[in-house]
Amino acid sequence: MIPADKSRWIACWLARDAESRIKKTFGTVRARGLDALRGEVARGPVLVVSNHTAWWDPVVLQYLCVRVLRADAYALMDAKNLARLPFFRKVGAFGVDLESPEDGVRAMRYAAKLLDAPGRIVWIFPQGKEVPITVRPLGFRAGSAEIARIAKKARVVPVAIRYEHGAEPQPDMWLSFGEPLAPETDRQRGRVAQEQAVADELDRIERALAGDGSDAFEHLCRRPPDRFFALAQALLSWLTRPREIG
Repeated sequence: MIPADKSRWIACWLARDAESRIKKTFGTVRARGLDALRGEVARGPVLVVSNHTAWWDPVVLQYLCVRVLRADAYALMDAKNLARLPFFRKVGAFGVDLESPEDGVRAMRYAAKLLDAPGRIVWIFPQGKEVPITVRPLGFRAGSAEIARIAKKARVVPVAIRYEHGAEPQPDMWLSFGEPLAPETDRQRGRVAQEQAVADELDRIERALAGDGSDAFEHLCRRPPDRFFALAQALLSWLTRPREIG
């Protein structure tokens, strides 16, 4: 296992970079349940379990935890990737060898020890790798459920992340934060509950994309309109408009 070696100033710097990247890339970031998560973080440590679908996921994690929630955040990462990109240790990443059960046990105990105080978040992607958003079942590993079982002070919050292209050139980001899960003493039942909870949040996003307005998604940030592009488009439309004949 590779422990985190967190540097506050590096974490803040990379979080600002993450925010800048997100605002330049995405047209809109929509979120649901963020205020409730803020309350959970203020009351005690939080274990976040989330789907993992794209390169953007750890960037989103850094932006949310540092810039939005102002939390002391850590995240589990594949040890091979962390050895290749060791600067992630400075922002709270700790590594586990996914092929070693013994290393997995050490990482789970390490994560549980981190979850000891309000304002602390440990973020886990239980799928262990990037998986297309359409795949069901999600395929959660049991490690996050074991962390939840032994980290008695922590609340478990399911989070769904989705990136969606639509009518605008820039994609949109959708984030849905679910209600905390009930404590579970059995690891396998805990794994099933976590996976189902994240799938439910993904379904919530799916319904919102289909036009169901029953769940309120707030605009966390929105890219300002490209006025030059709009002007150029209007000018080109005027120049190429059909002319009347005769």
